[in-house]
Amino acid sequence: MTESAAATPPKGPAFYFPSIEKKYGRPIAEWQELIRASPLTKHSELVTWLKTEHGLGHGHANALVAHTLKEDAAGS
Repeated sequence: MTESAAATPPKGPAFYFPSIEKKYGRPIAEWQELIRASPLTKHSELVTWLKTEHGLGHGHANALVAHTLKEDAAGS
């Protein structure tokens, strides 16, 4: 990996991941497991659920849901 590639900050939802892990004390993989285990499937429902049940802020919840659903769609 080149030095400039290593210095390139993450873009999109992943930009929030370091602050999510720091603020809420759980790794991203654990949040993704919770999202995938939820009976909810719609983006907005999952965001609201993370906010109300787990105390996440809107931006952090939105980033986690967007990234997780995109990964799942790519894997199907």
